[in-house]
Amino acid sequence: MKKFLGVQDIGDLKQAVKEAFEVKKNRFAWDRMGKNKTLLMIFFNSSLRTRLSTQKAAMNLGMNVMVLDVKQGAWNLETERGVVMDGDKAEHLLEAIPVMASYCDVIGVRSFAKYESKADDYEEKILMQFIQYSGKPVFSMESATCHPLQAFADLITIEEYKKQERPKVVLTWAPHPRALPQAVPNSFAQWMNATDYEFVITHPEGYELAPQFAGNARVEYNQDKALEGAHFVYAKNWAAYADPNYGKILSKDLSWTIDDKKMSLTDNGYFMHCLPVRRNMIVTDSVIESPQSLVIPEAANREISAQVVLKRFLQTI
Repeated sequence: MKKFLGVQDIGDLKQAVKEAFEVKKNRFAWDRMGKNKTLLMIFFNSSLRTRLSTQKAAMNLGMNVMVLDVKQGAWNLETERGVVMDGDKAEHLLEAIPVMASYCDVIGVRSFAKYESKADDYEEKILMQFIQYSGKPVFSMESATCHPLQAFADLITIEEYKKQERPKVVLTWAPHPRALPQAVPNSFAQWMNATDYEFVITHPEGYELAPQFAGNARVEYNQDKALEGAHFVYAKNWAAYADPNYGKILSKDLSWTIDDKKMSLTDNGYFMHCLPVRRNMIVTDSVIESPQSLVIPEAANREISAQVVLKRFLQTI
């Protein structure tokens, strides 16, 4: 594996989940695989779970780890070509990338959507430059459009907790005070569409995801109807995708908050969220603290998804 940007890069999903369960049983079984290999993690945006889980996964494999916070521990980087660099950006990404690559064997990049241009965001300009100019395996630690490590962890969690061979999984929009990227719902939809689960997306009109990610999922604009009989409820906010409202908040309707009444419509369903979560906007205290909440084991599985990806990189370099 040379890159990891989405479900298309992981290969057979059943084999990937099987490998994840093997890693989870003994995550130190491959602790010499990464000897004398270095992971460089580059953060253009803040992180808690991604930073810690990926670093821990690399350490489990015996890798050296370097972490660079671009906004705090490096020169301000210019990312666009043809710019006269007479402002506050002292170095161009086109020089920085090959330099950083010379110090490592694998690169993880985290860079969010800017919501200035849908074309720029969905072309993944920053991430693609690392793939083009580093010459090293590159994986996404969340990008403008996708968060594959999170979606892989979500899949592992569902496989662990499902009681039916083909569970009903519902991705539901929920209100939030800020405009959030589509990366997490995009990836979750992409990975769920690659399974044989019954998969439903529910959101207010105007919040449709990009077609390449929504795929063949059933879209239901009535949240209560969508939640009926669900076995897993994945709540997440995202801003509008479609023009002319790209990146905008169209609604803060608190009737979409996941509460006990909403969960009572499910088939004793589990609640999921990628974290961090705005309590009593996305989900009520009572739901997220209930025995049916999987947010902590879901977050713990981030270590496992990252380790499978890094392990596969190490097998090819």
